[in-house]
Amino acid sequence: MRIKLIEELPMATSAELYQLSWVIEQLLADPRRIVQVRAQLHTGQRVQYLNWEDGKLRWARVVGIHKDHVLLLDAAFDKPFKVHYAAILTEASAGPTDTGPTPANIEPNRPSPPPEIAGRADFRVGNRVTFIDKNLQHRVGLIVRVNQHTATLDCDGQKWRVAFELLRHLVDV
Repeated sequence: MRIKLIEELPMATSAELYQLSWVIEQLLADPRRIVQVRAQLHTGQRVQYLNWEDGKLRWARVVGIHKDHVLLLDAAFDKPFKVHYAAILTEASAGPTDTGPTPANIEPNRPSPPPEIAGRADFRVGNRVTFIDKNLQHRVGLIVRVNQHTATLDCDGQKWRVAFELLRHLVDV
């Protein structure tokens, strides 16, 4: 961010700061920005996020991807929590952070690889799975039948036939 602009912010009026806040909210809510980040995320991926409490970057694992937020699990907290997509860093940060040493098994300059494409052998009757339907809604269901190219799911009383490539095992936290 431009340092000169940040240094001038304390001299702005409250109305100007409020207007700036509104503009930033509108930019962050732009669906194109959300889709750009969502395309680079998958369940189980380790990511860095900006902690709103202290303004520092921290590491966490993605446990859920939702319409307007990501569900993260940080080792420092007992349970998963919601984070807006704008708080997720999908690319390596330019400088060092105050979050401590980077784990040895993660290279900060490379994004995590995408998950393997699932096949028929990865699923059994009785597995709980999740998928994204044609309306971009997350669905959770139970496999009731394994077909040649699809699995038949029971999602809240509705039957769905879904290709194996679109299914992900449900990760309970």
